[in-house]
Amino acid sequence: MANKFVEELRWRGMVHDIMPGTEEQLNKESTTAYIGFDPTSDSLHIGSLVPIILLMHLEKAGHKPVALVGGATGMIGDPSGKSDERNLLNEETLNKNVEGIKNVLSRFLDFNSEAANAPILVNNYDWMKTFSFIDFARDVGKRITVNYMMAKDSVKKRLSGEEGNVGMSFTEFTYQLIQGYDFYHLHKNYNCLLQMGGSDQWGNITTGTELVRRMNVDEQAKAFAMTCPLITKADGSKFGKSEGGNIWLDTDKTSVYKFYQFWLNTSDEDAEKYIKIFTFLDKVTIEALVEEHKQMPHLRLLQKRLAEEVTTLVHSKADFDNAEKASNILFSKSFKEDIKTLDEGTFLDVFEGVPLAEISQADLNEGFDMIAALSAKTDFLASNSEARRALKENAVSVNKEKVDEGYQLTSEDLINNKYIILNKGKKNTYIIKVV
Repeated sequence: MANKFVEELRWRGMVHDIMPGTEEQLNKESTTAYIGFDPTSDSLHIGSLVPIILLMHLEKAGHKPVALVGGATGMIGDPSGKSDERNLLNEETLNKNVEGIKNVLSRFLDFNSEAANAPILVNNYDWMKTFSFIDFARDVGKRITVNYMMAKDSVKKRLSGEEGNVGMSFTEFTYQLIQGYDFYHLHKNYNCLLQMGGSDQWGNITTGTELVRRMNVDEQAKAFAMTCPLITKADGSKFGKSEGGNIWLDTDKTSVYKFYQFWLNTSDEDAEKYIKIFTFLDKVTIEALVEEHKQMPHLRLLQKRLAEEVTTLVHSKADFDNAEKASNILFSKSFKEDIKTLDEGTFLDVFEGVPLAEISQADLNEGFDMIAALSAKTDFLASNSEARRALKENAVSVNKEKVDEGYQLTSEDLINNKYIILNKGKKNTYIIKVV
């Protein structure tokens, strides 16, 4: 192959476990490989960006990617890495989630491409829905021993009572067999030879390779496995979460501005790791960036490039430009004009969590003085005397321009026809909303 897939992943730190013979197979010929996506929500968060990027690297290297949405397995729940039983989803929620995930995946992989190695999108519900329990027990269940299944870490941990576990239902115990059957089905119908996933999936994936071999009559069938590490943060906190929860790949769950800020605010250590995993920049470019960053860490060059690359990949160049502009506006010399160019949604994202008070348009029309704005009508400051003192100290600004006690707020001060930004000193920001 022109681009050695495993070699590419290895320098990026994206290989955890790999079955013997896998790399040789991938270097020998174009190979079909799949990754499963669990429909626990109607979108995917940035933890799922890693398997998506794996499939994109696979396609770039000339191989054929298969994205599997687990419409059937989603009805059961994967015990891997979980300490308790998952709540089962009803069919309506599951169908909505499956469609949502298909939409996300379609932004990264062109399932309508006519290339020889064009990506394929499948749903395991399509082949599991007609499979009777008796047929499954006879044709699949008899191929793998209970001893083999019990030896998997995901099963052992749940059955040992560690971490307050309360055992494991038969439903979840069968999960690895159903996932294994997916591999067999894709092997038989699409000549899929490799399954990939996160390192917590190693047990399920190797069960799949075993099932492929045992369900094929000649038992000479080739099946391979590879996993990538689960992404962690240097400080030990969970990757992919902010104060508001998960960082999602859809703007209705995580705005572009918040998405951009997540990457911009990563630590130096994490940025050096993430830029290899979450971007397609080549080795020479990344090494030069890392070196430049070490020379001038205060410029945060790594974080800025990481945020640019990932925001553009997941959203668009225009979305990145807007998020970067919003981020820079806070420090802009022409703040008053620049802030008015932001749409209301981005404006609210930039000032999320800032104390906000509402006044009426009538209040503003009657003439709204700074004592009212800071205390009497808003309670931003504890008392009128504190407001007066701040104004005398020249510590108050309206839309980043200093004002004195004689200043009156008018409609001319409104941003997006409804907001006014007040600052007391450098650290205290307040928002007045006109309703």
